[in-house]
Amino acid sequence: MIISKVKELAVIFIKGIAMGSANVIPGVSGGTIALITGIFERLINALKSFDITALRLLFKGKFSKFASHIDLQFLVALFVGVGVAVISLARLFEVLFKDYPVYIWSFFFGLVLASVFFVGKTVQKWHAGSVASFVAGTIIAIFISIATPASENANIWYLLLCGVVAICSMILPGLSGSFVLLLMGNYQLVMIDAINQLRLDVLIPIAIGAVAGLLAFSHFLSWLLKRFPDSTIALLTGFILGSLGILYPWKTSLTETFGTKEKIVGYEWHLPEISAEFFWALTFCILGIITICVTETLAKSKHR
Repeated sequence: MIISKVKELAVIFIKGIAMGSANVIPGVSGGTIALITGIFERLINALKSFDITALRLLFKGKFSKFASHIDLQFLVALFVGVGVAVISLARLFEVLFKDYPVYIWSFFFGLVLASVFFVGKTVQKWHAGSVASFVAGTIIAIFISIATPASENANIWYLLLCGVVAICSMILPGLSGSFVLLLMGNYQLVMIDAINQLRLDVLIPIAIGAVAGLLAFSHFLSWLLKRFPDSTIALLTGFILGSLGILYPWKTSLTETFGTKEKIVGYEWHLPEISAEFFWALTFCILGIITICVTETLAKSKHR
């Protein structure tokens, strides 16, 4: 029993690492990873369980019932994994994107492309509402992908807002919290400078905003999943499809200088040249697709 529980928590921890890794990449959503690894709805239900009942149990000292009510073991294992990934991979991805951008984008393009199929097929019935939701989600994600990033802003109230918006997008499949931070102008400040330099003046407001946004948004999303399951999943599938433009490997970043720093303000997409780089990129893209296929196969075998 104990060994089985440890194995379960270890798997959740690994899924947390995968979610955290995705959230570090502008354009990749941790919510997508949660959805395709089968923990998305459990995550939303656990987050929304932070309610009045949870507070009463906590203040009455009923810690065991409190932990059970909020699915504490699951949340701790998952978010420890997310934290480990964010802290350890922020610097690694900084180097990889500098030296091997096409290969990294190719892998995640394949990963997310396969996710569109596997997430979309979980829609039980494609009716007018779900189709409209799918189209709307795709359009929204495309609009976000071509929007012009703002300039950096370290004001405490803006950092709180960044925390709220970024965490909501992080748990939404297809909408990257990192890319939203980039659009809001604070990706470099938060995901690179603040994490690598442990700048608490930035990280604390972001964390407060994230917690507040997470608790409020999880209730709303849980209600949508229960009330309109097919339309909600279709909307999320559209988000994933619309995000593919951000992940397209062959693009040139358009930058502007704000003070002493250069910021990405958009992209120019172009066709690849047929070269060794193209075939390596194609290989990484296929590896991304295989990764999702294997993950889906393992998830199915586990539930049999």
